[in-house]
Amino acid sequence: MVIEGGQELTGIIKISGAKNSAVALIPAAILSDSEVTIDNVPNISDTDALVDILKLLKCDVNLQDNMMVIDNSHMENTLIPEEYSNKLRASYYFMGALLGKYKKAEIYFPGGCNIGKRPINLHLKGFEELGAKIEIDGNKYTIVADELKGANIYLDIASCGATVNLMLAAVKAKGVTKIKNAAKEPEIVNVATLLNNMGAKIYGAGTSEITIYGVDILGKAKVEVIPDRIEAGTYMIIGALLGNNLVINDIIKEHNEALYSKLKDMGVDIQITNNCAIINKTDNLKPVNIRSLVFPGFVTDLGQPMQVLLTQANGESVFEETIFENRMSHIPYLQKMGADMELTCQTVKIKGKSYLTGTNVEATDLRAGAAMVVAGLIAKGTTEVFKIEHILRGYDNIVEKLNSVGANIKIVEE
Repeated sequence: MVIEGGQELTGIIKISGAKNSAVALIPAAILSDSEVTIDNVPNISDTDALVDILKLLKCDVNLQDNMMVIDNSHMENTLIPEEYSNKLRASYYFMGALLGKYKKAEIYFPGGCNIGKRPINLHLKGFEELGAKIEIDGNKYTIVADELKGANIYLDIASCGATVNLMLAAVKAKGVTKIKNAAKEPEIVNVATLLNNMGAKIYGAGTSEITIYGVDILGKAKVEVIPDRIEAGTYMIIGALLGNNLVINDIIKEHNEALYSKLKDMGVDIQITNNCAIINKTDNLKPVNIRSLVFPGFVTDLGQPMQVLLTQANGESVFEETIFENRMSHIPYLQKMGADMELTCQTVKIKGKSYLTGTNVEATDLRAGAAMVVAGLIAKGTTEVFKIEHILRGYDNIVEKLNSVGANIKIVEE
């Protein structure tokens, strides 16, 4: 990705469906014995990888104009091999969905970004509490249950992935399941909405305790993917650096309250009304301290792009990452561009204002890639971002969207 920096951005960017919702909704759809329609599906490589898995399972998939129709009437349960599962982290949702539907799941360990240890022990422990037995052979997981029975499951960490996976497994279990210390992310509510539209009985999604009354049959349903709060947040950050009445459309303010609060603390000229934000470049940004937390705290996925904004504040800011231990691989590249950053463990001190200069950098993971794009947009000269396949996993038409408001970006095939 070749970026010519310093371009003022004006116009409208429309936010797509949430990656983190879509990658859970698509596996959830297989729990239905009928047809499921998912609207507002983002055009990203992660959804393409999930469609490949659906087809492997003999599901009929029709995707047109961001609407996906999944027909499970000829579905077959089969092993999901490594070349399918390692394309993305969210392939692990097929564990819960297949276990819930067939009482058996065979899948290799999921892939995804290398942002630190991402164990699935909470998922497996929950499956066992529902009555499943787990056999691990290298990277292959076989999860089998004679019968799934409702249970009280306490999550040691409020994990979004584990919360969703256990909902999928428990929705057809006998009796009542309670997930305590559940994650509260909006994406969990989106998944619960789809399952309830199928005929499930899930209460409390979006709170710390979710109650699931098992049902026997799940049928035809439709759901819309919520707007992507991470994409929205990324463009808000870009707007604070380069915007001239830049409009970000189709957002849900409540999903980005923590970011909005920090932007206001920095003095960013931003107004949010109804479902859109209007942002202008702000020259005299104030430094702030930020700590990533589970929802509704400051989301870890925006930490890397946010650190680019902090390089432009007048003074010292501190960003502490508390969720993943390998989420700072973008820092050497920002330093190469001229950022004054000092990393100690999971805390980075950022001294601004730094003047960034374009150079060759790498997208080491999805959100690090987003940080490289933000940095390239404000840098003097040309920035070349390599390994952009990470970026395309999670940002729908990012080049087209940014160019439509005045950026100068192109993708060059190596």
